[in-house]
This record gives sequence, structure tokens and C-alpha cells, in this order.
Amino acid sequence: MRLLIYSGGECGWNVTPFDTPMKPPPLPETIFALERPQPNLWKLYVIRAICTGPFVVVLLPYLYFRYHTLRYRFDAEGIHMKVGILFRREVNVTYARIQDIHLSSGFIQRWLGLADVQVQTASGNAGAELTIEGFHEYEMIRDFLYGKMRGAREQTPHSANTAGSAAMSAGSEEAAALLLAIRDELKATREALAARTNERPTP
Repeated sequence: MRLLIYSGGECGWNVTPFDTPMKPPPLPETIFALERPQPNLWKLYVIRAICTGPFVVVLLPYLYFRYHTLRYRFDAEGIHMKVGILFRREVNVTYARIQDIHLSSGFIQRWLGLADVQVQTASGNAGAELTIEGFHEYEMIRDFLYGKMRGAREQTPHSANTAGSAAMSAGSEEAAALLLAIRDELKATREALAARTNERPTP
């Protein structure tokens, strides 16, 4: 937003531009470019592993491979996540399936500038269907997903109404064709009866 400040002077009014900072809307190009989580996610994994005490020996290698194989992809249809080497896990969630979005951030995550974007669907799972982690742009991702979710919900009733109208139109055409066929059949039957009546000899 650009404001103009007018101030009086000897030669008249002076115009001074004053730029006010505004939060830009999330751009699809910026979201689509996100793929690998930030290095702070690995720091978070290390801290969590150390907090487990002796289990750090087992947990740290698992988190290491998780961090280096974690990939996200945002496109026009939805969100795609894959992780793992030996046991690969892939999750695909379309924008139309999204029911709710939550941000989750603990103390260490806030210190590292991270948060989890939890995407819930109507699959019946108690937890999130997909968790997006490791990005500083978590608020932008949340706003982007909210916009896509609302857009998908607005298009769904319209599509349903269009399909219903098409089905009703097709049903009406079939009914009209059937009635015309019945009319032609009755007409032909009536003409055949009349012809037979005229052919009978008069007593």
C-alpha cells in the first residue's frame, strides 16, 4: 500500500511517498518451489534424539535418514510427500479432501523458526493425514492450503448441481423419446384396426 503525505512549503505542497509494509498474499510459485525441508529440521531432530537419553543410538540414525529423504511437492491438484529408503512411505492429499488445517509448534520449534502444518481429511483417522514440517514458511503454507480448500468446497456444489442438471436433462430427453415411440405405436395400431374394419364384407 502506498500513501502520499502532503506538507506545506514555500512553493506550495510537497508530496512525499510513504510505503507501509503489507503482508503479501501467498504466491503459488513460492509454494510450488518448496520441496526440501530447511536444515533447522535436522537440528530439531538431533535435539529430540538427545532428549531420549540412551535411545539416541537408535533414534538418531532413523531421523538422519528421514531428514535426508523427506520430500514434499505442491502442485495444482494437491500435496505429495514421500520419505524413506528401504521402507518408503508416500502420502497424496488432494485439496478437495482437506477438512481442516492446524499449526503445531513447541518451544524448540519456535526457537528454530519452525512449525508443523497438520492437514486433516475425512479419512476417519484421529490424527493428521499429512504433516508438513521443516519450513520457515509455515504460515504461508497454511494460508495457501486454506485458500485451496475453500476453492475446492465452492466448486463442489456447483459441479454437483451441473451433474444433476445434466442427469435431469438426459432423463427428460429419454422420457420424451419414449412417449413419442408409444404415440407412434398407438397410431399404427389404430390405423391397422381401421384398415381391417374396412376390409370386412358388409352382410
